[in-house]
Amino acid sequence: MLVDTHCHLYFEGIRNDIDNVLDRANSLGVSRFICVGTNLEDSILSLNIAKEFKNIYASAGIHPHDVNDLPEDYIKQIYNLMSNPEMVAVGEIGLDYFKNITSPKLQKTVLRAQMKVAKELKKPIIFHNREADDDMISILEEFPEVKGVAHCFSSTLETAEKFIEMGYLISFSGNLTFKNSHLPDVAKNISLNNILIETDSPFLSPVPHRGKPNEPGRTRFVAEKLADIQNVDFKVVSKKTTQNAISLFNLN
Repeated sequence: MLVDTHCHLYFEGIRNDIDNVLDRANSLGVSRFICVGTNLEDSILSLNIAKEFKNIYASAGIHPHDVNDLPEDYIKQIYNLMSNPEMVAVGEIGLDYFKNITSPKLQKTVLRAQMKVAKELKKPIIFHNREADDDMISILEEFPEVKGVAHCFSSTLETAEKFIEMGYLISFSGNLTFKNSHLPDVAKNISLNNILIETDSPFLSPVPHRGKPNEPGRTRFVAEKLADIQNVDFKVVSKKTTQNAISLFNLN
């Protein structure tokens, strides 16, 4: 059985059809899900969904695109959300210098504040990193006690190896299956001991569904691609990535 370690189930197209979405996922062998918040509102929605469904867990955090106009008590609100047993991680947090939506300086300030939450609560983080490798590594190094996962990894093998050295896992999404992607070359050089899989639903639908709204069940296609890349049986990928998810997020 597989774990989709990163999905956004509160998007309207999924939320309004969630029973069927989960049924389709189960039919593909995907039975546990982490619904990831990207701002305070989405984090509350993630928690509500996790409270409603037994095999769905949640996280709370501020995505780098959402750091503008935060309330003064945003960290207190994250602490309050994290007090719920359904909350398994702080995230989605991180840095994104690609789209230039928010200032890098503010992104780093908000990231550090949330890293402190994870450190104090002894929770893993789920982090986003795009075109910000050096700054991301530098800030993670400030918090050696914190562990977590590099969500939807898209950088270089060198960066992946640095994250792993610091105790982080590497998570692959549908972009692992894209034609001409460099990620298979990264994935084949990383031990399954250090890998998670995800969909990032409703984004990044894998081949053969690329371009369509993504669903958690398509974690299976990522797992199948990973098995092909590493030349191992699908069951090996399923077992190991599930064990990794259970261990990192302390899933029951």
